[in-house]
Amino acid sequence: MTSTDTARPVRIAVDIGGTFTDLQILDARNGIARAWKTPTTPEDPSIGLMRGVTEAAERFGFALADVGLLLHGTTIATNAVLERKLARGVLLTTAGFEDVLEINRHVRRDIYGLAPEPFPTLIPRDRRLGVPERMRADGTTETALDEAAIPALLDRIAALGADCVAVSLLHAYANPAHEQRLATMIRVARPDLPVSLSSDISPEIREYERTSTTVLNALLVPVVKAYLDRLDARLGEGGFQPLVFLVQSNGGVCSLRMAAEQPARLLLSGPSGGTLAAGRLSALLSRPNLVAVDMGGTSFDVSVVQDGRVSVITQGEIDRLPVRLPMVEMRTIGAGGGSIASVDAGGRLTVGPRSAGARPGPVSYGRGGSEPTVTDANLALGRLDPEFFLGGMMKLDMPGTRAALEAKVGKPLGLGVEQAAEGVLTVTNANLGAAIRLSLFEKGLDPRDFCLLSFGGAGGLHATEVAAELGISEVAFPREPGTLSAYGILFSDLTQDIARSRVMRAEAASLPRIVETLAALRAEADARLAQDGIAPERRRISMAADMRYHGQAFELLIPWGEVATPDAEDIAALVEAFHATHRQRFSYANPGDPVEVVTLRAVATGVLDKPEPGDPPPAERPARKGARRVFEAGAWRDIAVWDREALTDADTIEGPAVVEEAFATHWITRGWTARLGPAGTLMARRETP
Repeated sequence: MTSTDTARPVRIAVDIGGTFTDLQILDARNGIARAWKTPTTPEDPSIGLMRGVTEAAERFGFALADVGLLLHGTTIATNAVLERKLARGVLLTTAGFEDVLEINRHVRRDIYGLAPEPFPTLIPRDRRLGVPERMRADGTTETALDEAAIPALLDRIAALGADCVAVSLLHAYANPAHEQRLATMIRVARPDLPVSLSSDISPEIREYERTSTTVLNALLVPVVKAYLDRLDARLGEGGFQPLVFLVQSNGGVCSLRMAAEQPARLLLSGPSGGTLAAGRLSALLSRPNLVAVDMGGTSFDVSVVQDGRVSVITQGEIDRLPVRLPMVEMRTIGAGGGSIASVDAGGRLTVGPRSAGARPGPVSYGRGGSEPTVTDANLALGRLDPEFFLGGMMKLDMPGTRAALEAKVGKPLGLGVEQAAEGVLTVTNANLGAAIRLSLFEKGLDPRDFCLLSFGGAGGLHATEVAAELGISEVAFPREPGTLSAYGILFSDLTQDIARSRVMRAEAASLPRIVETLAALRAEADARLAQDGIAPERRRISMAADMRYHGQAFELLIPWGEVATPDAEDIAALVEAFHATHRQRFSYANPGDPVEVVTLRAVATGVLDKPEPGDPPPAERPARKGARRVFEAGAWRDIAVWDREALTDADTIEGPAVVEEAFATHWITRGWTARLGPAGTLMARRETP
């Protein structure tokens, strides 16, 4: 599974976004990675996937039967939650704890709101059933599982018309015996009914978060299975029968079996690819500190690479629903090329989070869109060529775009079309800058210490202006930035995360429990990798610990490397790493206070082959395409236009300038200079006084 298949030398990574489906194709026969884009098909994303693969095969000269590996990032789970297109589920929990989802954490986000919006509850009260049983926090049994009550419970589940069942019993993270026995009885009686156990999905403390994660997983199982079934039905077309892996929120990939059983791990499937690419480029560019921004059609994702390492968190959320699973740390706002600009009743110009999506899309797409977007504003100012969008695959409607901007933004604000478009971009750039500031400031980091990595189909049009606002003096535009998330996916490894909550002091006296827990984690990690067909020499197992000061209500994730049988010195080093991380994050540390280990974690990695792609040679045509009328600094001017694919090391681009490539356009602001750097990356630097 992990060795290079010379009979099927093509590897494809796919990132299905809200507007476009992005592909990166690596053919081992020539060592060149190529990019392709095709519109997403929201009604069934597998249609767009297969269309993109077929188009790429025709464009780049390979047969569908040549594809040996398909690495697939998808938003199917995310969209299902956001749109509430979920299965009908039942929650089984310890009797007396049926209201955990509604009690949640008593958090009020809008502390001054007189009528705050209640937190979402995906399973209503009449479908949350109590089970007679109870475990203690130390894993011992207080009340045995009443198996005599289970047949009536099964009848109730059937009467409720459940498509799936979530099981989250009290303290199942410490002892899963009751959950496992209950699941066995359900599966014997109803083998057709998917069952998700909290002890499998998220075996960690904190009842609300563990239950929420398990419920999300259960409700997604039928949804994701239906998609995987549709995808599987298409895989035989034209000899297209690759080995398929799906991208998880942690940046690794998993087998179809794991994706079907634990679809909650796919909630940040697509965006995590961009973070992986950022980590790879950090090394290639010798830039250990990168703030990576991915601006696509519907969203703007910010992630941070610090000291060459991608940040991972152990809990995130989607639409105010906590997800207690490891995932790459990312901040997302509704700001993309398709974000809609409008003037509210108070005369305030707003941009996003509403998006025109793929259909109808921006007004300029000519598909029936009537509300102006960020893409329309860039077109109206001349930054986009209406004849060269997506490399000429799509013609843009300039007259319709200008008319929409005038009607929806210009007239309400008393502005001309150009001023209206500039206003849209000013508001957009302020939103983007605020998201980046927050992502860095919350970690105690200074934007001036970072290089901005700009990618996504729309990112290049805003990067230098946003960087200047933040005080960042260097921007990196990678090759084929419109498909960089797919590029990151191309080099993924198979990854599984395993956790055990064991609250104990981080001191030498706890070593026996720590060693025992680490051994169990390592054994399970090794078994899972073996189940996925990973050869022993390709297995990597690293450890980490969630730690806190005694009395704190939150933890920090502290990497612990490949430690197997730690001693007192290893514990002391772990505690010191916790103090240092706490000081960096919160500006203080308390070395004299007792420190606790709350959860121990193992990251099981199955290393997949990664053929190193070569850089394609520059196109044999002039790098300077000519000039175009662009509205800049309050007037229409002739601005130089450069061909990214024809650039060489000898070319220097002085801003203001436009740089075009097949699936992206970059705006180099006045005062910036751009040249090619390592790995074909276009490096732009701001002149300093």
